[in-house]
Amino acid sequence: MILGLSLAGFTVLHLVISMIAIGLGLIVAGGLLASNRLPGWTAWFLILTVVTSATGFLFPFTQILPSHIVAIISLVLLAIAVYALYGKGLTGIWRSVYVVTAMLALWFNVFVLIVQSFQKVALLNAYAPTGSEPPFAITQGIVLLFFVFTIILGIRRFRPA
Repeated sequence: MILGLSLAGFTVLHLVISMIAIGLGLIVAGGLLASNRLPGWTAWFLILTVVTSATGFLFPFTQILPSHIVAIISLVLLAIAVYALYGKGLTGIWRSVYVVTAMLALWFNVFVLIVQSFQKVALLNAYAPTGSEPPFAITQGIVLLFFVFTIILGIRRFRPA
């Protein structure tokens, strides 16, 4: 039992929160590119992305896994993004810091989604059973390029009032 849920139930809850956080993050990314802060969407994106990273530590484990390292990095990035947005009000360099850290946190969530998809979805697993095959690397590479492009464009375009 985790938070009063069976392991399967908690896994579904964690997955649903993660998917909502990713969806909100994509909306926030669109807002960055349109120079729109989207305060409500942004707050929920940050909250649910923190919850996603934090709840990953509640699954039973006996050693630190790569997913834990990703979650720790993501939580650090999110702390910086929250400070840049709410603590510094996106003034000066903090605007760019926010764009980079928020979008990297989103990328980490998408990165984990792709990893989990290739591990758990039979059709994808058939093409990359170990996660080291070209289909997996190509998918991750395309997504990484998308986020690099989004971050660069976001830094140039995001000028909230």
